[in-house]
Formats: sequence, C-alpha cells, structure tokens
Amino acid sequence: MLKRFLALALLILLPAAVFAASAPEIKGKYTAVPGKEFKYDGKTVEVMEFLSFYCGTCYEFEKSIPAIKGNFPKKLKWKLVPVYWGNGSPKPGEAYFLAEEAGKGEQMQKALFKAHFVDKKDIGSVEVLESIGAQIGMGFDFSMKLRSGAKAQEAAKALAMAREYRIEETPTLIIAGNIATNPHAAGHDMNDFRNNVLSILRSIIK
Repeated sequence: MLKRFLALALLILLPAAVFAASAPEIKGKYTAVPGKEFKYDGKTVEVMEFLSFYCGTCYEFEKSIPAIKGNFPKKLKWKLVPVYWGNGSPKPGEAYFLAEEAGKGEQMQKALFKAHFVDKKDIGSVEVLESIGAQIGMGFDFSMKLRSGAKAQEAAKALAMAREYRIEETPTLIIAGNIATNPHAAGHDMNDFRNNVLSILRSIIK
C-alpha cells in the first residue's frame, strides 16, 4: 500500500519537477506575474510589449528594440499590446491593429509616434489617423473600419490584458509568459533597461 502511495505521489509531482527543470535561473531585474506560467519551447521566446502611443518612454524605448532583436536572430516573437491611460484615446490602438492585420503594423507604430512626438498632432483624432493611414498606404477601407470601430473590441481586450498582467506603467515587457520588467526596475535609465532586458533574455536563450 505504501509503495503504491509513493508511486502515485511521484506521478503527481513529476509534472511540477519537469516544469521546474525547464525554467532556467533568470538573471536581471523583474517580477513574476502571479498566476502566469513560464513558457519557453527551446526555440523562440515570446515578448509582449505593453505600450502606449502617448508614452514618451515607449517612444524612447523603440530605439533599443532593433538592438535587442539583433542579439537573438529568429529567437524572439515580439508582440505589441497597445493600451492608453487617462485622457488618451483607444483610436491609435485600433489604427495599429488594423495596420497589423494588413502587414503594416511596424509602419503604423513608427508613424503614430512621429505624429505625436515630432509633428505634435492629435493622434486621438480620426482625421489625423486617416491621414497617417494614407501615408503608409492603408487605403479607403482603413478609414471605414476605423470609423466603424472594427477593432474597438480588440483595443478593449488589450486593456483587459494589461489589467490581467497587472501592468502599472508603459512600456512593460512580459517575457516568456510570466517575467515582467519595465524601466522602473532600471531606475528609468533606458540604457540600463535595455541591458536588463538583454540579461533576462540571455539567461533564457542559452
């Protein structure tokens, strides 16, 4: 009876032991998201970037992303999750999702940041967003979908995800499912933040 109990206990504990063995010792400054699991298939690491197109720190961090990706060619699956705070509008996020669907997500991202921070335009304005869409070749259907709120539900889902992952500031990265880090962890020094992200990723991708 005792042997049977021990065998059953080992079967129950085995998945936890396998999981523990598969999760490496993570270096760098981060917090583990409660209720979320570490996920890495040995091939690619998913990085979810929660950002706001109104966020100056997010705009500054974009300069670091090519260097981060360049350190891990074909090893990162980078996903943007646009959110907004306070008096911001969900419309820039909706515009991004429409562009992403058309294969122009990166172009829209850059155009939104430029419009807000360089050209000082109101990116919450549908007219401004229509102009940006035209600049990157989105076409007339972009305007129709933007005005009809075709991606409003997706923008709302992104905000719900931010609450689910306990996002308190942007940009925040969720790496490999449950590793959260943001510029606060690096004293808001963007060079240190970039290096911290690299340290975390290097400890996962051997």
